[in-house]
Amino acid sequence: MMKTTLKEENNDYVMYFEGRLDTATASQVQLDVKPLIDNTDHDIILDCSKLEYISSSGLRIFLSILKSTKANGHHVYIRELSNDLRQVFTMTGFINLFEFK
Repeated sequence: MMKTTLKEENNDYVMYFEGRLDTATASQVQLDVKPLIDNTDHDIILDCSKLEYISSSGLRIFLSILKSTKANGHHVYIRELSNDLRQVFTMTGFINLFEFK
């Protein structure tokens, strides 16, 4: 199961991820993050404090958020990434693509 919550905090958009971001939940999450992909005027923070797992489908969603946000001159930050997830980001090279808070 996967839950997302979008909030505006300090002029940034913050998306909270809770649960497992895998192939089964990716299509719903893709819809949930559409406002972030359409965003043109805010930095984005992806809060992963309650994210338990991310698959390649989930990484692709994060990448699509990053590409659209950078194209508009803004930043994407990831915060509260667990050691297990940090290992996934390191092994895939995503650790070099994102900024971390």
